Amino acid sequence: MKLVLSAILCVALAYPMTSYSQLYSTRSGFVGFYSKTALEDIQGENNQVYAIIDAGKKNLAFAALLKGFIFPKELMQEHFNENYVESDKYPKASFTGAYSGDVALDKDGVYKVVVTGNLTLHNVTRPVQTPATLEVKGGHLIGHAEFKVKPEDFNISIPSVVRDKIDKEMTVKVNIDCGTK
Repeated sequence: MKLVLSAILCVALAYPMTSYSQLYSTRSGFVGFYSKTALEDIQGENNQVYAIIDAGKKNLAFAALLKGFIFPKELMQEHFNENYVESDKYPKASFTGAYSGDVALDKDGVYKVVVTGNLTLHNVTRPVQTPATLEVKGGHLIGHAEFKVKPEDFNISIPSVVRDKIDKEMTVKVNIDCGTK
């Protein structure tokens, strides 16, 4: 009897210490970046972004193959991959981080959060912090965020001949719709 009570006590004490994890993921997330200048507008969009969110631990991660970014002009895409991000040498961009804020997974709604983490691009890792929203809708977590990056922060050189055609800061938009894993 003592053994049974000891086992029950151990389980009861251990239960609050276990962490609830609910994993949500997608392989069709969206990341786009945009530059607007008086001379030219640039946009690169990727709809094949892998994203995973651990809602119990409030962690998240994204990964995108750089060759997956599509541009309206083929020459822009070629220059992006060959001259700027060197996608043969550095094939992917990634983000790992966490979010703060309360999200009720059992109640549909839109929740404001702050995402903090590290963005790795062109073999350079930089911190990022941005407001975002997480929407709980029909068992999915739908995330939206927007932030700015500077190419030079990631050792991406812009030749002076085209410098005026590219904004000093790129706007990055992230949209994901993750289902339970």
